[in-house]
Amino acid sequence: MNYGGGWPAVAYTLRKAVEAGGVRKLWRAMRSRNTCKTCAVGMGGQSGGMVNEAGHFPEVCKKSLQAMVADMQAAIPDDFWKRHPVSRLKSLTPRELEQCGRLVAPVRLRKGANNYEPVTWQEALDSIADTLAATPADESFWYFSGRSSNEAGFLLQLFARLYGTNNVNNCSYYCHQASGVGLSSVTGSGTATVVLDDLEKADLVFLIGGNPASNHPRLMRSLMEVRRRGGNVIVVNPIRETGLERFAVPSDPRSLFFGSDIASLFVQPDIGGDLAFLYGVMKRLVEIEAADKAFLNANCTGWEELSGALASMSWDDIIRRSGVARQEIVRVADLYASSDRAIFAWTMGITHHRHGVENVQAIANLALMRGMVGAPGCGLMPIRGHSNVQGVGSVGVTPRLKGAILKNLETQYGLKLPETEGMDTMACMEAAAEGRLSFGFCLGGNLYGSNPDLTFASRALGSLGTMVYVSTTLNTGHAYGTAHDTFILPVLARDEEPQPTTQESMFNFVRMSDGGAARLVGPRSEVEVIGEIASRTLARLALQTGDISWESLRDTAGIRQMIASIVPGFGDMKDIDNTRREFQIDGRTFHAPRFATTDGRARLHVHTPPLREIVDDSLIRMMTIRSEGQFNTVVYEEADAYRGVSTRDVILMHPLDLLRFNLVDGDRVTVRGPAGVLKRIRATAFDRIKAGNAAMYYPEANILVDRTVDPQSRTPAFKDVVVSISTPATASA
Repeated sequence: MNYGGGWPAVAYTLRKAVEAGGVRKLWRAMRSRNTCKTCAVGMGGQSGGMVNEAGHFPEVCKKSLQAMVADMQAAIPDDFWKRHPVSRLKSLTPRELEQCGRLVAPVRLRKGANNYEPVTWQEALDSIADTLAATPADESFWYFSGRSSNEAGFLLQLFARLYGTNNVNNCSYYCHQASGVGLSSVTGSGTATVVLDDLEKADLVFLIGGNPASNHPRLMRSLMEVRRRGGNVIVVNPIRETGLERFAVPSDPRSLFFGSDIASLFVQPDIGGDLAFLYGVMKRLVEIEAADKAFLNANCTGWEELSGALASMSWDDIIRRSGVARQEIVRVADLYASSDRAIFAWTMGITHHRHGVENVQAIANLALMRGMVGAPGCGLMPIRGHSNVQGVGSVGVTPRLKGAILKNLETQYGLKLPETEGMDTMACMEAAAEGRLSFGFCLGGNLYGSNPDLTFASRALGSLGTMVYVSTTLNTGHAYGTAHDTFILPVLARDEEPQPTTQESMFNFVRMSDGGAARLVGPRSEVEVIGEIASRTLARLALQTGDISWESLRDTAGIRQMIASIVPGFGDMKDIDNTRREFQIDGRTFHAPRFATTDGRARLHVHTPPLREIVDDSLIRMMTIRSEGQFNTVVYEEADAYRGVSTRDVILMHPLDLLRFNLVDGDRVTVRGPAGVLKRIRATAFDRIKAGNAAMYYPEANILVDRTVDPQSRTPAFKDVVVSISTPATASA
């Protein structure tokens, strides 16, 4: 395939429709008034499914189809658990586990047992509440997926605080936390500074460290439109992705039949060379006097320090540290200097580094140097993954509550909440491994599979006394992340919820999902499950809940009223049940250069780009990547269609690197990383990756990745791993 999307995507849709029971059945599900279940670009809601925030129809992508079809599977049969001991579950691939069927009954894996066994809801809920009542609160941790609703997220974090702990964290700590920390340090807000309409006005988009053709396909229409308007898209990535060269947008007839150019320019830095590259572009702007000094002096703090640092950097050092030739950097800077409205977008190719926050701050520096933040049609746009990962963070799913939320809860409801710092995700994993935690609760997601150093992750989760998973389908965590006592509680998908819920897009847009009829008998609403566990536990401990009527919070409308009164920027939620009017959260989008910092000025930052050199010829720098056939840790297809790779047990290497390692395409090799080893991996010739760099698929390759984290955000460095490669013969020698 030499383009992304197009007729192959249409054919794939028809095949998935057959899996789901027919085109009409899948169409009804996709058109239901519920937000998309996959990425946070935003789709669906009260205008119906397949509609973006601008109201454009049809907007749909393979990711949302894959997620919907997975939720439309038949139930896991009753005898499944007898036929599948944990050892067999471990032998299944992530894709095979996902496709076992929908979970419909609570199951329990008791200490010393080999098989999960079905249990009643009553037994499961009472046993969990009994365990919580006997567990010191700070020996528990609570992990949240971004596929949950605002209501479920708020309710569970509130219960955890009432229970007595701040060990509350969401999946962003392993993905975009560096974006939140970096943006907060610059603009005072940790989210995008733009709305979707700004993207429709831009004449230049920087796409750095991301591959939306595979991971956020709905964004491809916007990039196509930028090119059609005569604008430019600059892609910065060690891999020259096929889908970012040309993409056929299925919802646009002209694009579907003839394809659309996406990238105007590809830049391929070495893995981890982005920071030096960004400084090179900044340095060139100064040289050609393209920096907007009037804007910088009036609206920013730190320009004098940044300009001094740029003057002291040598071009030779920038080239060596970035892996990008000077003439390429000059071309990028010149294109940027000629633009009127530029948007800077990035994904985890920027955040999954030990200097992830610095990467984000440098992107912001570059945008601010030309006044491209705080005006229509330009700004900063982290492209987030899970459809509501930003929302659960907004409503309080963080280790320590933001000051305003904490104050509002305590003053309005007469509460006294814990004042401890709380532990982030990695800190919780390390505490579990050390025996300092005994209870874990995962609201969706795959905590085990999301971790670096999977051997450690399995040991850490295995050290817990009790683990509770709230899930719709099976994943590797249910096989490898088992505690002494493990429960899996089946819940409804978003479009099956009996009451409306809300979600927040990456553009700070809150929309409503109507829910719908349950497809299967057995699963329960997330809010119901959380409410039942909380009620039982609070009663057993006789804990005081101030002026909160816990029973009233079984109604999602009641939870929304509480969110509206507690969470800054969510005031419009108080009327959403009556008006059905979706809203933009106040105080996050900057269309004027007045920022949410204490003095209203944006902060510039100065960094030292890291060296990328590896002196040992037996080593290569590797990054983990997602395929076109997966979403985060969920693998829907083994093949990666856009890269032309049929299996996932591969290491993608430039032909020159195969030659350097004395390998030929298809050789089976052993790959050793700082945390572990993978054997019989297929060395695969892939000339689209920059020579000197390699790539392997996440989450399988996470076993190689150590627990090095960015010190500011605590985000693991999944994209920057030095590995060795050997054949069986050289390994034995």
